[in-house]
This record gives sequence, structure tokens and C-alpha cells, in this order.
Amino acid sequence: MTLSSTKKKQLRAAVGKFSSANILVLGDIIVDHFIWGSVSRISPEAPVPVVDVTHENLLLGGAANVLHNIYAQNSRGSLCGLIGNDAMGDHLLGLLAELGSPTGGIVRTGNRPTTLKTRIVAQHQQVVRFDREKTGEPSPERLAEICRFIDDHLESFDAIIVSDYNKGMINLPLMEHLRSRAKKRKIPVIIDPKPQHPERFLGATIITPNLHEAERMADMVIKTEEDLQTAAHILQKKLASDAVLITRGEAGMALYEKGHPLFTIPTMAKEVYDVTGAGDTVIATLALGLAVGLSPADAATIANFAAGIVVGKVGTATASTAELLEAIG
Repeated sequence: MTLSSTKKKQLRAAVGKFSSANILVLGDIIVDHFIWGSVSRISPEAPVPVVDVTHENLLLGGAANVLHNIYAQNSRGSLCGLIGNDAMGDHLLGLLAELGSPTGGIVRTGNRPTTLKTRIVAQHQQVVRFDREKTGEPSPERLAEICRFIDDHLESFDAIIVSDYNKGMINLPLMEHLRSRAKKRKIPVIIDPKPQHPERFLGATIITPNLHEAERMADMVIKTEEDLQTAAHILQKKLASDAVLITRGEAGMALYEKGHPLFTIPTMAKEVYDVTGAGDTVIATLALGLAVGLSPADAATIANFAAGIVVGKVGTATASTAELLEAIG
């Protein structure tokens, strides 16, 4: 997509305003554990590769990675969600402290561990992933804590991101509570949904399903641009949202706003190495754009540039302000 010099200047100016925004990220908190190594042989015990481990790291994942993307773009935010009373939860709080992010919205529980996704990566390829988690809705006591945090701090935020990884944090009672508060204060709510129970997402400002999620939520197969238009219209009407942004991987994105034609955005990625966390980057950048006053189309355009940056990196990655400005040109 070719942008005019005037449009580039406008988008760069908006990125420069990101530092003034404060975003609430509500959702499923995950620690991403990467084990890096190389493969040179197959195990004699079973037909599986033997990975010689070189190093490993623990990173912010899920909703926490959305927050990380916000801080990578010189902005501020607070994370709200559940973690366990365990060592991994302690480590996550340490990572948030390194960002300088408040932790008042983090609720700890002894009923479930901090969700941990472990990926083994060799020669830039993911060999296997295994998850340690317990899913399900928060207890009434923990849910009440989360709702109190929202009530006490909502006025300080310019936008709200809901990051749903289907672990149970995002549930109907919580979303009804959030919707009534956000609507009253006219704060945009941007949702990265999972297809299960879409009624949770009624009244969102914008939802950002990927292609597969959009197909499931609209109950149709998407093959053509006309299919995209139809599916997006179905979702917008079903959820009474202002807009729907369908992310399409290497095919880019498609934005549908009520009363407007479909706006397609080709990918900005030069090479795609790893799509891990790309959706987190998209929703973080989209929310920042809306928070500083951009239209959904312009905010989605910047988000597409950011996605093109992170898919060119291996592992859970972020796009910095400098990288984003360079990509816009």
C-alpha cells in the first residue's frame, strides 16, 4: 500500500503522541517460556528430533505481551488479570517492574497456577509447545477484586483492550460490568476475541478476530473479498460493534466500519519468520491509535505496519517506536 507524504506525516505525528496515552489491558495473563537450541540428529529412542539447548528465557505473554507492546511504543498502561501464588507469578511481577508498569490490577490466587506456555525452538522453527495452566472463570471473590480495580481506575485510561485467550478471565459478568462503565465514560473498548461465547463482546468499539476466528464467529468460510465483507458485516451486526478488523496473516488485514465499504490493507512484512504474538502487537497499536484520536482506518494502518515488524522476528516480539516510524517512512 502506497501512502501519500501527507498521510505518512499524519501517521508519524500520531505515533509521536502515543507517549501521552494510558491503556488498560484486561485479559488472560501468560508467561511465555522459550527454550532455544539446535537439532542435528534424531533420537534412537523414538522418531523425534533431539534438541541441544543453548539458552532459554521467560517473557510476558498473552495480555501481558499486549502491555509489553504498549510500553515498547513509549506509552503507558496497566494490566488487569489473574496469576497464581507461585514462582512464575513472582517472575511475572518482576518483568512488570522492569517495564515500570503498575501492578494494582494483578490479582493473585491459590486456585490456579500462572499460565505458562513453553515453546522449544530450533533452527528458527518451533519444534513443540506444551502448556501448564488451569482454565475457568475467577471465583466470585477474585472477580469482585477485578471489578473494584476497574471502577477505581477507569477514568485514568484513554482506551481499554480486552485480550481473550480463552483461559476464563474474560467472562460474561466481567464484560457486562466493563461495558456499562466504559459506555458511560465513552472510553473505546478494543477486543481480541476467541470465538467461544461471542455474546460477551456485545457493544465493543472494535473487535480484531483473525481469519479463522472470524469464520467461526460468522459461521461461514471466507475465501474472497466479498466473503470478507459479508463476514465482517455479520459480526458487526451480531455484536453491535462500531467496527471489525479481521487480521489475515500474510494477506494483511480487512477493516469494516458500519456504513462504510470494506477497507483492505496489504501486509507490510518483508519476511514472515514467526507470527507468535502478532495479534498482541496489532491490538496494542490499534488501541494507541484510537486513544490519540485516529480514525479506525488510520489506526489499523499503523497497526499493520507494527505487525509487519514483529512477524519478521522469532519469538514473542514487540515493535519499537523507532522501528514503527522507520516502517511508515
